[in-house]
Amino acid sequence: MRLGLNIGYSGARFELPLDLIQEADRLGCHAVWTAEAYGSDCVSPLAWIGALTTKIKLGSGIMQMPARSPAMTAMTAITLDQLSGGRALLGLGLSGPQVVEGWHGQPYGKPLAKTREYVAIMRKILAREAPLVHKGEHYQIPYSGDDATGLGKPLKSIIHGRPDMPIYLAAIGPRNVELSAEIADGWLPMLFSPAHYQETYGAAVEAGFAKAGNGKGAADFDIAPSVTVVIDDELEAARNQIKPVLALYIGGMGARGKNFYYDLACRYGFRDAADAIQDCYLQGHKGEAVMAVPDALVDAVALVGSKARIRDRLQIWRDSPITTLNASVFSRDALRFLAEAIL
Repeated sequence: MRLGLNIGYSGARFELPLDLIQEADRLGCHAVWTAEAYGSDCVSPLAWIGALTTKIKLGSGIMQMPARSPAMTAMTAITLDQLSGGRALLGLGLSGPQVVEGWHGQPYGKPLAKTREYVAIMRKILAREAPLVHKGEHYQIPYSGDDATGLGKPLKSIIHGRPDMPIYLAAIGPRNVELSAEIADGWLPMLFSPAHYQETYGAAVEAGFAKAGNGKGAADFDIAPSVTVVIDDELEAARNQIKPVLALYIGGMGARGKNFYYDLACRYGFRDAADAIQDCYLQGHKGEAVMAVPDALVDAVALVGSKARIRDRLQIWRDSPITTLNASVFSRDALRFLAEAIL
């Protein structure tokens, strides 16, 4: 199991934890991942990080597909990859309807079909075997709609991309996970529970491998979840740092009936708690939503407590099929501890 570093996205102001990132580079961590929601973007920080590190891979976790055309995403990824000496990992995701329609002003549409087309276009651009042509339900290249000028023509990227640049997909639902295993090189799960992997994800991953064919299997697929790590000898205090985030995602990241994180908590067996969290959050009782998060759910998706407790619980992650653990940590001491325990 490899160790990565997840630094997420910004609050009101963006500040990179460069001391932490450079320590990860020095320790031999596999990758550093940035994120975007509806504030800071994920690519600008990676370019900055790439200039100030030497070995660590640069992962977009994730670039939102509705924010960029497939061609723009490819241009950006290839540029970053070449500037960094081939260190780019291209993580993609659709995001949820609230962000897709409420922020980017794009139709949410059919996420599975749209993702499949987007990745197919990316592969064609990276391969650079022929000028780009794609005729799909969601993307037409060259554009041929009723308002087209008719002047568009197939083009081939001027810059030569790396054909084998790894493409990762963020996915939560079983059908999206299956698609990731079929068409991507890796999967970026969030709120991942290794103890629930088999009953929640195992069949979807295997079905995706089967659809891919050509003998694709676990050896060809990087399962790279993010996990928050809080080291504190006071277990309750450590858990209490995680609960507001779980309350936000399960309660507020999506509408009732359209919240992927609520659905995930239910699949893990926490339906009653998920109902209570969502009810409280959507009624504006955020404090009560936080209090409704059970300790067992925190322990399922995070690593919290004393160093001895975390070292013991790391075995659950090692026993699962994950290949890269992307840690969200808050100090160099915590990162060094994980590196010692994992690398």
